[in-house]
Amino acid sequence: MKAALYMGKHDIKMTNISTPECGDNDVLLKNVYASICGTDVAVYKHGPETGHRVDIGGEFGHEMISIVSEVGKNVKDIHVGDRVYPYPRTVKGDPKRAGTVGGFSEYVLAPNAKLNDGIYIVPNEISDKTAALIEPFTVGTRAARRSFPKAGENAIVFGCGTIGIAAAIALKYFGCSRVMIADISDFRLNIAKSLGFEICNSEKENLKEKAMKIFGTADSIHGKTADVDIYIDAAGAEQIISDYQDMGKIESRLVVVAVLAGMRPINVLDMTYSQHAIIGSGGYMPEDVKDIIAIMSSGKWKIESIITDEYPWEQLPQAIEKASDTASSFNVVIKY
Repeated sequence: MKAALYMGKHDIKMTNISTPECGDNDVLLKNVYASICGTDVAVYKHGPETGHRVDIGGEFGHEMISIVSEVGKNVKDIHVGDRVYPYPRTVKGDPKRAGTVGGFSEYVLAPNAKLNDGIYIVPNEISDKTAALIEPFTVGTRAARRSFPKAGENAIVFGCGTIGIAAAIALKYFGCSRVMIADISDFRLNIAKSLGFEICNSEKENLKEKAMKIFGTADSIHGKTADVDIYIDAAGAEQIISDYQDMGKIESRLVVVAVLAGMRPINVLDMTYSQHAIIGSGGYMPEDVKDIIAIMSSGKWKIESIITDEYPWEQLPQAIEKASDTASSFNVVIKY
């Protein structure tokens, strides 16, 4: 089978290896599309210590849509030809493999396969390309859920990437009234606007002033501010926590989903008097998969529109380079 092996910084070996054998309790999956994650870009550009766990000489990739190619005789409720989402945390039977399932290889073996555990059926209403985004959208949905959204609340999402868009859509799905996305890329923000979101280029516009104009005003310990209940950091910029503490209204909350290693300062006294909540969010859970399948099946949002580039499998290195160019690409997928 075709396989992309990670050999280190700027080094991917496009090769052929033996196709896994499907045992009695296993399912063999043939990948249709794979999406390129920001962590894939990070390990390619900067080395394996910068993203998810990936071994030199090992398979990688974890955002994909697949077709069941072979089914072991003991497997129930999964059939050859089923179109499925492989859930990275459990599909390999090892959560440490969540970032290296083998999405950039032609086939993936799912040992001891179980429906609605490591494998989820994808409804016909969801296109193949959209389904390739289920995994990153579950990450954004988990972040939105961690904000404990209530009907009618307002939100700002920092970062107009796949996770940021996913979080914004999930916030609307959970009942938020208005959602703004802030970024510095007009290219990406225009895509967010086409999906129905308020936008702010925080490099060119004053975020607080624009938010007050759109959402109205509320009280903070620093004076009047925007009436925003939820903030989500899907950008990872160092100043976002301090920006939130400066403009967050009383009893608002910030969810941090973007990965920025290291320590960042928090003004504990301000947090106490503001009754702010700073909440971490990482990964996803089965409930997030079910919500995203429902969101995508609804057709309410043109999610496929965030896919700006498609490459054949043979051009995976070029595709990863393109995915790193946030000024001219949004989401990049590989087709087998």
